[in-house]
Amino acid sequence: MYKLIRVKDVVRIPPRMFTMDPKEAAKIVLREAYEGIYDKDEGVILAILDVHEISDGVIIPGDGATYHEAVFDVLVWKPEMHEVVEGEVIDVVPYGAFIRIGPMDGLVHISQLMDDYVVFDEKNAQFVGKEKGYILKLGDAVRARIIAVSEKSKIIRENKIGLTMRQPGLGKFEWIQKEKRKAESGEGE
Repeated sequence: MYKLIRVKDVVRIPPRMFTMDPKEAAKIVLREAYEGIYDKDEGVILAILDVHEISDGVIIPGDGATYHEAVFDVLVWKPEMHEVVEGEVIDVVPYGAFIRIGPMDGLVHISQLMDDYVVFDEKNAQFVGKEKGYILKLGDAVRARIIAVSEKSKIIRENKIGLTMRQPGLGKFEWIQKEKRKAESGEGE
């Protein structure tokens, strides 16, 4: 889920930035410090947007920089349990498919791909459902639900997201439309 949050923090502005507008200098320093990290409470920090307030600086003996209290807006994305997400298949491996969902990737284990017996076709790098004939391959657009979030590190790639596509309204968009048409025509009864 994307969120816009307001944060208050202390910013260290180095002497080389003293000639700049304090808000602009703070924005540059904050972007270098925060953007692209994973915060366990807030999620992936995507962007520092605006610095609304900045206090007069304080100099600490032995350090030529100034320290300012700043209030700023941050755009974050946090994977929430049971959230429905849409993404693209970016990799297929024998045990499942990796889906790009915003700034992170999630894994749909082979057992969670579809309500069917699924086999991995290694030659064509795709999954095939034996009964329905559904195929999932690189580049397919899908809808999935988050079923597990493992937050281990500030490094985005070290955190894991588990997904499922085995519920009604989930899966490859083509499958969803096919199931919807089938339900509307009464074939599924």
